[in-house]
Amino acid sequence: MKTTTLFMKSFKLSRAATALGVATLFLGLGAVSATAQSLALAPAEVQYTFKPGQPFQFELSVANNGDLPVVMQVNVTDLWYNEKNEKIFNPPGSSPRSAGNWIEFVPRQFEAPAHGTGRVKVIVTPPQQASGGYYAVVFVESKPQLVQAATEEKKAVYANIRLGSLLLLNAENSDDYKVNISDFHFAPPAADQSLRLDFQIENQSNTHIFPETRVAILDASHNLIAKTEGEIKRFLPQQTNGVSVGWGGTLPPGAYSAILTVLYGQDKVFTQEFPFVVSAVR
Repeated sequence: MKTTTLFMKSFKLSRAATALGVATLFLGLGAVSATAQSLALAPAEVQYTFKPGQPFQFELSVANNGDLPVVMQVNVTDLWYNEKNEKIFNPPGSSPRSAGNWIEFVPRQFEAPAHGTGRVKVIVTPPQQASGGYYAVVFVESKPQLVQAATEEKKAVYANIRLGSLLLLNAENSDDYKVNISDFHFAPPAADQSLRLDFQIENQSNTHIFPETRVAILDASHNLIAKTEGEIKRFLPQQTNGVSVGWGGTLPPGAYSAILTVLYGQDKVFTQEFPFVVSAVR
């Protein structure tokens, strides 16, 4: 028997927004008309500041837009990253800053009714000595369904849907924010290239951050000429990743400065100036 899992990565609309994981499973054989089994998980990311030693709970819901009920099972893994900054999902308690062993579900198995919503309660019990950030992923997974019958040449193929909700937890009044920003590569705007600033951010904090990167372009009189922003990325503790900020506009000849501002943590700010000159085109 061959099994295929459809895992939809959760995403984040903004730091304050609730994200939504969606997957569609088509069930059908040969010329038989297929049935679309569409499931959506909300929220797909949970950020919560907890009090050490005090349990808390929240609810996950799975909306089923299909014509058949779907039985869902719930489990938990750690959330961490590898040397390529890819998310990895290790067994609970096996990764740094794991919250996996803190989590229980009620119930562990539930049904998402056809054209309805199924719900599961997630109960988190953090230890008294918790400090900084802790991480896990709650997965809800459907039972495998037959999508291709066995033939003389091929084995039967089954598929299921797996949806994940990322848990980014932080112990109250214990965060210690610190970053190292380095390896700057600045390319000023020119006739054949746009302005681009690349650099590395190392999160030396004991919790996660979502650095906001901005570049302001000033002329020689310190007048604001233009501004741009980089992509907001998630950094778990001790994680290093590259960030790029670009601007595709043009400037008349003259002296300018690009001012990089990185906002992180609650009120931390890093700034760096990059003077440059735009020469007249000959």
